[in-house]
Amino acid sequence: MFEGRSAAESQRFETDDFSGVGALIIGRRMADLGIGPWGAEPTFRAPVFVVTHRPAETIVKRGGTSYVFVTEGIGNALVRAREAAGSDDVQVKGGADVARQYLTVGAIDEVRLHLAPMTMGGGTRLFGEGSSPNLRLQPIAADTSPLATHLTYAVERAGPQDS
Repeated sequence: MFEGRSAAESQRFETDDFSGVGALIIGRRMADLGIGPWGAEPTFRAPVFVVTHRPAETIVKRGGTSYVFVTEGIGNALVRAREAAGSDDVQVKGGADVARQYLTVGAIDEVRLHLAPMTMGGGTRLFGEGSSPNLRLQPIAADTSPLATHLTYAVERAGPQDS
């Protein structure tokens, strides 16, 4: 994602990405894959609520990041994240299954996609079966680097007559 960018450019991208974010929500698979590589002081600097069916103790990292495991569903995770964020934003980081669930219930205002030109052979679809048929994405920003394209869309909901 950051290949071809200087350390300062990468740091600025991450700082901008988490600016105004008071809490994050991720799925268990993303947590299992990321907590180790994200290191002792992840760039989130906010509580991260992990939607899961497997309970676990909260993991506290340096710099303000903690991983709180929520087993009561996406609604409970969102309530807890909003409470923790206060007046700041709540960012749903993914994976695709968790993001799709929040899109389906209308809890997402903006979608940021990071596209890398590689075929991984599988994965979970973000859009498709179970997604809201009235979902429309309005492009608002695009940024490129040598190995990734970063797209930002506003989420619009069309009325049933517009779909």
